Amino acid sequence: MNYFSLNNGELKAGFQEAVEQGLAPDSGLYFPETITPLPTSFYDTIEKLSNEDIAYEVIKQFIGDEIPEVNLREIIKETLCFDFPVIPLEGNVYALELFHGPTMAFKDVGARFMSRCLAYFNQETEKKITVLVATSGDTGGAVASGFLGVNNTNVVILYPNNRISDFQERQLTTLGQNIRAIAINGTFDDCQAMVKKAFLDDDLKDCHLTSANSINIARWLPQMFYFFFTYKELKKQKKSIIISCPSGNFGNICAGMMAKRLGLPIHHFVASTNENDTIPRFMDNGNYAPKTTVATLSNAMDVSNPSNFIRILKLYDNTLDELVKDFSSYKFTDEETTKAMQTVYQTQNYYMDPHGAVGYLGLKRKLVENNDCIGVFLETAHPIKFEKAVNDAIGISIEIPKDIKSIMHLEKIKYNCDNYNEVKHILLEFKI
Repeated sequence: MNYFSLNNGELKAGFQEAVEQGLAPDSGLYFPETITPLPTSFYDTIEKLSNEDIAYEVIKQFIGDEIPEVNLREIIKETLCFDFPVIPLEGNVYALELFHGPTMAFKDVGARFMSRCLAYFNQETEKKITVLVATSGDTGGAVASGFLGVNNTNVVILYPNNRISDFQERQLTTLGQNIRAIAINGTFDDCQAMVKKAFLDDDLKDCHLTSANSINIARWLPQMFYFFFTYKELKKQKKSIIISCPSGNFGNICAGMMAKRLGLPIHHFVASTNENDTIPRFMDNGNYAPKTTVATLSNAMDVSNPSNFIRILKLYDNTLDELVKDFSSYKFTDEETTKAMQTVYQTQNYYMDPHGAVGYLGLKRKLVENNDCIGVFLETAHPIKFEKAVNDAIGISIEIPKDIKSIMHLEKIKYNCDNYNEVKHILLEFKI
């Protein structure tokens, strides 16, 4: 399997090279050269397969022969060491809970898969790799957990200072070992811009930088897995399925739409956003015009220039008329988000975090015109990670899980930076 840069189709790399580079040399995102749909027989019998077998069949074409089957199956087994329950809520609405992993966020899947791929590639080399990642909330914790203690790998996480929850920050700043956290005095988009600048900086070549954001194919592609698991669970309903993803950098929903390209029978996808509504506006008028990022209750989605949307466009040959057949995008305010959390708790006794609540709202809107379908919204993080917002909405204090309690007494260790040069200095210092 080869991947090419979406900036320049002549720039190509194999799976290992694309994973280790993160971005192509021209700063473009890598995209698979071929996408082969899975045979109809796979979907006919999917309910008889284990999740590990499903994941192997889904991902193997994107790895090629660069990881042997036995090793790839072991990577998948270690990645999928937790549950992905589909919870019935109300009528034709279901919640896909993606927060049962070690950091209680959906990004555990991609982070664990990528870290284990890199560990396989690095097992016979002394070359040190630096994983550089920007996070708007949950990515950092998942990456820190997934790469903690991985041989010959340093991890540097950039996050917007005072714009993520206390729990999220503790998951980045209390681990030590090979993990460093940098609080940037700015927005997530500022963090992401610094990451991209670092990849183009010749002075940092000896750091052997790679990214663990969803721009990296090994973080992005395994997110396809749980869309297949969801179909496996709901296939017996014999109804068309709509999936709503709370969307920030659009890697998760892009993985879902890749799954659809592989033949997964999902009727429609909804990208539900907060006030950072670049994509809803684009879908309305065809004009891609990011605005200044707005801070919201659903902070992990506070992204105004989502990197992965270019991949979604590529799946549809950059044709908006084709995209709208499979994809919708709606924005929701903090007030609407809070109201949704309140209503679902009062009527279903179910806690949603602010991101899941945005996904729920997008699903409900789409089901109005598709009431013969069943709908799934993604609960992408445990509600406790947004304790204040959830408690304020529902009027009670939700219980703190033991995994969170275990880090509450640990000291936060972080750097504070105002600009790229300060970040660069830390990267150069850390590689030694």
